[in-house]
This record gives sequence, C-alpha cells and structure tokens, in this order.
Amino acid sequence: MFADRAKIIIRSGKGGDGHVSFRREKYVPDGGPDGGDGGRGGDVIFEVDDGLNTLIDYHHRRKFCATNGEEGGKKRCHGSDGKDIVLKVPAGTVIKEAESGQVIADMSGENRRQVVLKGGRGGNGNMHYATSTMQAPKYAQPGQEAKELEVLLELKVIADVGLVGFPNVGKSTLLSRVTNATPKIANYHFTTLSPNLGVVDLEDSRGFVIADIPGLIEGASEGVGLGHEFLRHIERTKVMIHLVDAASTEGRDPIDDIYKINAELAAYNADLEKRPQVIAANKIDAIYTEDDTSDPIRKLKDEFEPKGIPVFPISAVSGEGLKELLYHVRRMLDELPDEPVVYEQEYFPEEHMAANDLPYTVTVSEDEERTFIVEGPKIEKMLGYTNLESEKGFRFFQNFLKDTGILNELEQLGITDGDTVKMYGLQFDYYK
Repeated sequence: MFADRAKIIIRSGKGGDGHVSFRREKYVPDGGPDGGDGGRGGDVIFEVDDGLNTLIDYHHRRKFCATNGEEGGKKRCHGSDGKDIVLKVPAGTVIKEAESGQVIADMSGENRRQVVLKGGRGGNGNMHYATSTMQAPKYAQPGQEAKELEVLLELKVIADVGLVGFPNVGKSTLLSRVTNATPKIANYHFTTLSPNLGVVDLEDSRGFVIADIPGLIEGASEGVGLGHEFLRHIERTKVMIHLVDAASTEGRDPIDDIYKINAELAAYNADLEKRPQVIAANKIDAIYTEDDTSDPIRKLKDEFEPKGIPVFPISAVSGEGLKELLYHVRRMLDELPDEPVVYEQEYFPEEHMAANDLPYTVTVSEDEERTFIVEGPKIEKMLGYTNLESEKGFRFFQNFLKDTGILNELEQLGITDGDTVKMYGLQFDYYK
C-alpha cells in the first residue's frame, strides 16, 4: 500500500527534577546539600531512510514519545538522560504543524536528520543553591516540561521531471520504456495508484529522475478523483511533460486536455503554471490522416509552440521520437538552477511552545479587595520544593515567577503595589 500523508502526535521527554537531600555520614551530623541534577528529556528526531518510499508505518501508530529524564539522586548523582526517539521517513517528506500547515522541516537535499522537538532540561539539585548564608536549601529546580505537537507528514517525491496527463494516455508505458521503472500497465483508468519514479539514462549526458504522476481529471485540485492525492508530488519537479493521446483513441481532444490539466495545476499551486513545460504527443503510430488540416500534431504545434511550449510527436510503444524528447528535456534542465526544490522552515516549535512550558492561569477577583489568583500544576510543585520562610528561598521563587512570565502577566493585568496575590493557600502583597 502506498501512503504519502499521515498525521501523528510527537512528544519529547520531560526533564528530570532536581533532588533535595543532605549528606548523612557517620561523624558528620550536619552534612551539606548533595541533591543531584535531573536528567535531560529525550528529543524527537526525524531521519531520512533511503530504503523507505512510503509513510505507511505512520498509519498504524498515532503517537510517538521520547522518554523522560530521571530525577536526580542523593550524593550528587545525576539522573539518567531520557532516550531520544528517531522517526525514519522517506527522502522528500515535509513535516508541517498540523493546525497551521506551516513547514517545520523538509527532509530533502542535505537535510538528512533534524531535531524537531527538544527534550526538557533537567532541574538543578539543591546542591546548587547553598551559600554562606543559606547552607541547607530545602528546594530544587523541577525539570522542564515535555513538549507535545501534532504534525502532518507529507511525502513530495523528489524528481526533476513530472509526467502528467489524463488517465490512459500512456504514461506508465512511457516510463517503462525510458527508465528502469516497472510500473503496472493495463488498459483501464487509474491503473497507477501511486507515483512511479524512474531514472532516465542518456548517452554522453547526465540522466534525470522522472515521476509518473497518477492520472488527473477535472476537479482534481478540489479533491475529485485521485488527482488531489498526488498533485503534491509535482511541486518539486522543475520541468513537466504533458503526455496526450494525439490519436484521440478514446475520443478526447488533446488540446482541450492540456488546457484542463494546466487549469488543475494552477488551481492547486499557482507556481506550477510557471514551470517549464513540454508536450509529448503520444500514439502517433495510431494516427491516420490524409492532409495537414486534419493532422493532430500540426494542430498541437500551431496551438502551443507560439506560446513557447514545444511539441514532440512520440510513440511510447515503438519508441519513435523518444530520443529527441528526452534530450530536449535534459537541455531544459541544464538551463535551470541545479538546487533541489526545498521548502523553508516556517514554524519553529521552540518559539511557539515556549509559552506552554509552564501552563498556568491568572485570574482577578474583585470581591472585597482586588486579589490576583495564580494557579498551575508546576507552580504548586515548585511551592512544595521551596522554603519561602528563608530570604534565599523566597528570592529563588521570585526569580521563578519572573523567568516563567507570570510577573509580566500580572503587570499586564494591572497589578499595583499593595495588591494581594494568592497561590495555593499562600497569600502575599505585591511590591515591585
């Protein structure tokens, strides 16, 4: 089964919490703090596997998680780091943020391995907070939270040339004739259910990769038929070959077919309309005309060559005209930039998800006196770690509120000196 699209959830590992402990040895009744640091959470990494050509593995499983870092231990023991999770994908896979559709990574060209979600940092143990005035800190730093993201994987095949045309015009036959590909060939519509890639080898010239895109029909850009499922594979191609049935063996008008295909390409992606094109007028072995006025090849040339689109009469069955077509395509490619079409990153998880590291809420009560209520699971956890009765501990907690943006949000909500702030049973007055 060919699968070129999948939606999955990825989750990095949470950082391990720092540990609170003190040395306990014989003859050392009041040992100093020795709580170790938490381990780093595992990363989510995407990596290209040249042995893959489909995303089918991501249809059977929905969620992929790296492991969490371990909590720090006694005697300054560092918690173990979480294990990274490496997700293998075919070359040409584009990773997008599912809701916005923005590109996170394009696994093409030189980009063979990319960290998409970083694991949380491990928290510092209480051994880091000892000072001359605070020799027994009873608090440590929690590990950074894990990050979770829903992503859309789209495989856009990497080919120099895209072969497009209506069903049953001979694309699979042409591909099998000029490349090492062995597509299934039969005389009915939609035989090709997945893009076929093949390498064209030319004597005394560089070869190129050609992709047979499944047959398009009217409305393909709007999801009609199979066309919408495979139009994305044309996006990377530099040149397009329009294959038409010049003999009209099924009663279709080849000129009308080309205009309809171009309309579908433009409707899907306006940039595709600007790609260099060449027309391959197939099945010339089945053309029988008595004069030039009824010659379909002449009609095609008169219609499209003034527009700068060359027409090559060919027979995919006998091989007639194929050499001229392929060498012309090679010359077209030589005139174009050699760099592959790679999509730039638009969505940066670290920036977008920074605000989600600490989920919290700030509400304002206007009952008897103005009170700001701050709540959140990590805040509650931090309060459990921290000794607010000591000056050092209170300053540590203040820095935590500042670093996480809570103080900034309180100021945006209009807090002023003397206003009351409540957090899980604790109450204090705000002074800047």
